[in-house]
Amino acid sequence: MASASADSVRPLHVITPGDHYSPQTGSAIPTVVHGLCAHGPADAAKPHVAVARGTNPIRYTSADIIEYESPTPIRYPLGLSSTRADAATGRVGLPRFSARRSYRAVLHDQDAWASSLIFGHNAPQLVPLVDTYRHIPILYAHNQLLRTYSKREAGRTLSPAAAVICVSDFLAQQTVAHLPPHLHGRVRVVPNGVDTGLFFRRTPLRSSDVLTVTFVGRMIPEKGADVVLEALAMLNRDDIRLTLIGSRGFSATDPVTPFERAVRARASELGGRVEVQPFLPRDQVAEALGSTDVVVVPSRWPEPFALTVLEGMASGAAVVGSAVGGIPESVRGDHGFLVPPGDAVALAETLEALADDEALLRRTAEFGVRYATDHDWRYAARTLHRHVLELV
Repeated sequence: MASASADSVRPLHVITPGDHYSPQTGSAIPTVVHGLCAHGPADAAKPHVAVARGTNPIRYTSADIIEYESPTPIRYPLGLSSTRADAATGRVGLPRFSARRSYRAVLHDQDAWASSLIFGHNAPQLVPLVDTYRHIPILYAHNQLLRTYSKREAGRTLSPAAAVICVSDFLAQQTVAHLPPHLHGRVRVVPNGVDTGLFFRRTPLRSSDVLTVTFVGRMIPEKGADVVLEALAMLNRDDIRLTLIGSRGFSATDPVTPFERAVRARASELGGRVEVQPFLPRDQVAEALGSTDVVVVPSRWPEPFALTVLEGMASGAAVVGSAVGGIPESVRGDHGFLVPPGDAVALAETLEALADDEALLRRTAEFGVRYATDHDWRYAARTLHRHVLELV
């Protein structure tokens, strides 16, 4: 392991190969990395972010960029995906060749880099490729990454890591279950934060007789936009209006999927009570959330941490989320409401309560703003720095 201390090396974040470090996109990892880079310790070296050449040239200015050339993808026979091929080689004790090929491209110049804390975001296969005499590798987990790993392979792959950072207690518990005992003590939780300079209240809460409700997320079944539509249909109230914002991926030009067509058709049946918009850049999402009364996060799948929860709270909206994954770690107490995932009836009842009780709406929004302010990106960056100092 490198002998340098955490305070004497620069942070270098490696995002998912091919992802964009840009405010024009809404994917979680670049959002988190930007938040951490922009709000780290004032006396620390400016962070670096490794980004594939050819990705969106409009980039966050919170870090200096290290560009690399992406390798040509390996073409496996019989339509086998690189992920499945890697899982197969991992099961028999071999390296995961496709993932390591990508990360070798990222690290090809590491001998010339200044000593760095290299945060591999969702990148377990980057860890064993880091030169630990020069750099300190840290796995930063945003999702459950080890489902296809045996404990033996996980230990072999992640033993060089100084820490395994998880974005929620829920994810940390999942991760520990896949690690050998000698790595359990390196797992730490750094909850995601929120940019309270970007997300804030822009219009008065409940400025008319209509309760405005907003969903922001990918238009895939796991995110649950259809559940909100069914809740609205059950209520049959003209004083509750819904806006759905999102596309299949992180571009307004993404092809429309059958699920998205079904969502649009159902929205059309509800007439003027529903507006559907495609994916929006981050600044426009902030404008939308800052002008709505309620933000819904109706995920079906166990999200490790839903960024929209804190973004809705910071924007001064009441947040209603699914009681699944890491969502309950933020939506708790007086600053939000939890409903069972996929339960349109419970969601309808909660929206109706907020429509009929303005004091409840305002109280929930106020508590949410306080919680988000106390758990912004500065809080997350301080928490990360503390854990790194402790473990490195």
